[in-house]
Amino acid sequence: MIPAELRAKIPEHVSSYVDGEFVAPRGNELPVIYPATEEQVSTLYEADAATVDQAVQAARRSLDSGVWRNLDVAERQRIFARVKELTREHLEELALLETVNTGQAINYTRNAQLPRIFGNFTFFAEYMGQATEKAAFEDKRMLRYTTRHPLGVVALISSSNAPTALASTKIAAALCHGNSCVVKTSENTPLALARFMQILTEAGVPPGVVNLVNGRGEVTGDALVDHPLVNGVSFTGGNVTAGRIAARAAPVHKRIDLELGGKSANIVMPSADLDLAVTAALVAIYTNNGQQCFAGSRIVLHRAIADRFIEQFVARANRIRVGDPFDPGTQNGPLAFRRHYDRVLSYIDVARADGAELLAGGGRPDGLEQGLYVRPTAFLAPGNSARICQEEVFGPIASFLIVDSIDEAIAVANDSAYGLVSYVWSNDQREVLAASHAIQAGLVMVNTPLLSLDTRMPFGGFKQSGIGREGAEGARAFYTEEKTVAIALQPPRLPPIGLD
Repeated sequence: MIPAELRAKIPEHVSSYVDGEFVAPRGNELPVIYPATEEQVSTLYEADAATVDQAVQAARRSLDSGVWRNLDVAERQRIFARVKELTREHLEELALLETVNTGQAINYTRNAQLPRIFGNFTFFAEYMGQATEKAAFEDKRMLRYTTRHPLGVVALISSSNAPTALASTKIAAALCHGNSCVVKTSENTPLALARFMQILTEAGVPPGVVNLVNGRGEVTGDALVDHPLVNGVSFTGGNVTAGRIAARAAPVHKRIDLELGGKSANIVMPSADLDLAVTAALVAIYTNNGQQCFAGSRIVLHRAIADRFIEQFVARANRIRVGDPFDPGTQNGPLAFRRHYDRVLSYIDVARADGAELLAGGGRPDGLEQGLYVRPTAFLAPGNSARICQEEVFGPIASFLIVDSIDEAIAVANDSAYGLVSYVWSNDQREVLAASHAIQAGLVMVNTPLLSLDTRMPFGGFKQSGIGREGAEGARAFYTEEKTVAIALQPPRLPPIGLD
């Protein structure tokens, strides 16, 4: 249950945030649900096309005025530092709101998710004062150099599994490069991000530079992507929505950046530290209830260690504490919203129909009669072609696949429409090198789960796992327009055109 003393901090309603303040409530009313009890805790006023236009116009005015993009770097860095300071002061409030919306365990929200805000604003504050461009001479006759300019007004869309942390990554990157933006997250999880908008304003981000619209994809999302003054769309979420965004952006050549799903293979070979690999595999699939794009949902085991690994994994999966997200002892709370919960549960029946053997979990935990709870679940799959191995579930469901060599494991890893992350557990140098070079994924983790992202390095996927890369260079490529200036240092030699 939500602690009584915290209920007063939940706003009665959430509307869009434009020009540094919340607009008057209007539009369709959507319930904001606490997934541990499925009770309504707030009301979201959905942004229609008119409200989206208001937000985009505000962003465009701020961009044209230069109030942010022309601000001295030192002043922007000071504002970024203030964002971090205020976020720390209000971390407990933000953690409450995020947990109420997402169902994440409060310790996970407080200690793992929201601290990503500090890292994002720290990195991009430093980056904006250190980035340099290129210059070149051509036989002393010509000097060429490059400059970068803000892309313009950018739409920043985050998903329900980490709405505020993911949005903060995009906001910090967009502001680092002088853009103005309109932010949107899932209509199911708007509370903490709405509060974060006020923190940005209080920190000194000028009105209109960061705006927020809330609502469903087919209403608010479409209006935002379609708006002619939006120059680019950065989206983190599911592939179906990404396809919709790409199709709408393509006719007008609008720039897009898509960080999408995964079906990550977690390969474990006989030379690996088995105890460490088991712990890491549990972390990789069951953290945040498997609601993460880089979840290690396909556990690919060499036959020599498969039985021992599965025995240890299943025993520990069955001991994961699922329950009240505000209980400090809880490790996994409920899933984020009902539609997603029903979809995740449907894969248990799908897996059984395909011939998979249920080894752990399989439904609602005992003793929890309400709420969107799912037990950590694991199947022994009949083969990699099973739907449970090919489709992203985005929930706490793992599948085991057994192989006889590293080459077979690599083939299984690559037999997927996705290619975001892969994990390799081996102390054999040949196996590690073979796998890390041959696996078709944007990130290969060797003898470690993915505990954090290094913003200096690119993050993104092969195949259907996305377009573009997050990180320093990827952000600079997406959020800026690059210009080359050429200056003649000597009179150019020109052909005698039009002369006798």
